[in-house]
Amino acid sequence: MSESTSTVSMTSTAPVKGGGRQKLSLPVILLIVAGGLALFSLVRVISGANDLTSVGQVSGALQLAVPIGLAGLGGLWAERAGVVNIGLEGMMILGTWFGAWAGYQWGPWAGVLLGIIGGALGGLLHAVITVTFNVNHIVSGVAINILAVGVTRYLSNFTFDKAEGGSSRQSPRIDQITDITVPGLSGGLADLQARHWFFVSDLAGVLGGLVTHLSLLTVVAILLVPGTWWVLWRTAFGLRLRSCGENPVAAESLGVNVYKYKYIAVVISGGLAGLAGAFLAIVSTGIYQEGQTGGRGYIGLAAMIFGNWMPGGMALGAGLFGFTDGLKLRGGAENVHAMLLLVALLLVLLVAWHLYKKRYVAAVVSAAVAALLFVWYAMTDALPSQFVDAAPYVTTLLVLALSAQRLRMPKADGLPYKKGQGK
Repeated sequence: MSESTSTVSMTSTAPVKGGGRQKLSLPVILLIVAGGLALFSLVRVISGANDLTSVGQVSGALQLAVPIGLAGLGGLWAERAGVVNIGLEGMMILGTWFGAWAGYQWGPWAGVLLGIIGGALGGLLHAVITVTFNVNHIVSGVAINILAVGVTRYLSNFTFDKAEGGSSRQSPRIDQITDITVPGLSGGLADLQARHWFFVSDLAGVLGGLVTHLSLLTVVAILLVPGTWWVLWRTAFGLRLRSCGENPVAAESLGVNVYKYKYIAVVISGGLAGLAGAFLAIVSTGIYQEGQTGGRGYIGLAAMIFGNWMPGGMALGAGLFGFTDGLKLRGGAENVHAMLLLVALLLVLLVAWHLYKKRYVAAVVSAAVAALLFVWYAMTDALPSQFVDAAPYVTTLLVLALSAQRLRMPKADGLPYKKGQGK
């Protein structure tokens, strides 16, 4: 049976609308965003941490969120096709090295292209190991992470070590990609944010961060989120790819070449992770340094899980982790200390929700934790530096723990598959 026929068949058997969780409308989403921003504004006013929603904080958080989001998108492509990609970290490492190696010789855009290719090679290796030879996906991913560290260290010894301004652990300086600042609008929003008005200044800070020193590669990364959604959920190609992650045996019976789609998905996954690595080397730092990924591939995987294997939710998760990571860079302990108050207020809202749902035990536990956080905030002026440094990773663990019950991964994700096994 042809793939076009299989697409029609799968479309006709797709569940009708209304059978699952009701989707949020745009006005409701905007109302939730406005409520969240108002809560941030309240925390800023009470705590005096005026940098919490400043233009610099938002701009920095966006730059920190992009590599996490690109890695998360890479994980989404692979897992929607049924392949778990723990090797995102290693593919990011390959992207940083290849991006820097090409970037300092031929320019930043050549570095971006080679970074994507480097990550895609890691994805191809992962596909060969898991799809063709049916090796456990976790084992393969961990092996790629270890291999990437060794390969890049070996290559640095006879490339960067011989180059002027480089060493065995870092590359020479790479030219920056052009960034965008909207004249007039950027300055006006920065002035409005500096007035520290309730909500209005916070909204100006968020919008200002999106139009100030915005790298062209950041714009490309942002566009990849709706692009991924459109390809995977609005095209026949995406339908066939997702069917491989839900029920590959049924997909094969309808004429889908499951191996081909898994290979495509994992190579694209590696390419996106490589792009994340190239972004780190070229845009974030302008230089390759050994170990600069810092576990962002794993945090990207966490953002994907938080987003329930959907591009929009993944982007929100990446933004959350990027924002938390940015707190320690601007204002440090003061900003993270203010977050104690924010979490306490969120828990108060959670108590009200549990009471509404008549979950009294959960309400009591949430109230007790909220009270402890209020006391902690009131009794201290700052937090230990160790806690500030650990804040992004603590946030990752808390978010995954709190969101675990609502998650629904692709049904065949990580399961071994052999052609013809359904016969």
